[in-house]
Amino acid sequence: MSTASFSATSRPSLGKRLLANGFVRTLLGILAVLVPMSVALGLSEIVPKPYRLGWPFLLAAAAIVAGYRFYVRKIEQREVTELALPGARAELLNGLGIGALLMLACSVPLLAGGVYTYTGLAHWSVVLKPLPEQVFVAFMEEILFRAVLFRLLEKAWGTSIALAVSSLVFAAAHLPSEHISMVGVLATVAASAALSAGYIATRRLRVPIGMHFAWNYLFDAVLSIPVSGHAARGWIQVTASGPEWLSGGAYGIEGSVITIVAWGGAAIVLLLAARRKGQWLPRP
Repeated sequence: MSTASFSATSRPSLGKRLLANGFVRTLLGILAVLVPMSVALGLSEIVPKPYRLGWPFLLAAAAIVAGYRFYVRKIEQREVTELALPGARAELLNGLGIGALLMLACSVPLLAGGVYTYTGLAHWSVVLKPLPEQVFVAFMEEILFRAVLFRLLEKAWGTSIALAVSSLVFAAAHLPSEHISMVGVLATVAASAALSAGYIATRRLRVPIGMHFAWNYLFDAVLSIPVSGHAARGWIQVTASGPEWLSGGAYGIEGSVITIVAWGGAAIVLLLAARRKGQWLPRP
């Protein structure tokens, strides 16, 4: 056998084989998100607390995007189409609209039924404080759970299995949240499925980022209802009463069965749209 023939049939190097491994890529993708985020938040601690108003969260969000872009270009060696700018505005507005509709679909019936009761208004400026944090949360969780975890699982196992596994992992990540209930776990699974469906239907991240941000921000900053057990700081003050499975109790709106229905319905609609577009990947 000639030297040329041997070279042509030789195996790729160990480093290349490792970088092509799905598990290794997932681990590197997670690190590419979490390490820049941690560095950005850590460096912001150097600045005196009175001067750390909002911008550390925006800096961390920018670091997450930069870290993910670096990972895709260096490890996957492709363009970051899921964060491409053309068409991003329309997709983001669509996502914000879906998130706002979901918020209304859950809050209006509960307000009308007396499960939530209006008690007054805070100063309008309170709507500004949660804004940077909710931008950060939307970018961090959607890049981590949709762009890294779901997308790489989908390449290995197909859309159906990736959807189920990533939704369970997303719910598991919320288990440390205070006051979480079984209803809250199911609602989180439904929300994850809908957010993943928003990505599947477009193969881009703007729709799920918009959905995630609008839902969290409108409850946290406007209607003042806890989200995932985090105390709300919003403008329109309400109190919850009635059974916990309906009001969500201390866990907030995501502990209500109405959230399961709303996000589950959104997941079904978006997944059907994805199937019609031929975006459903079979198991390899």
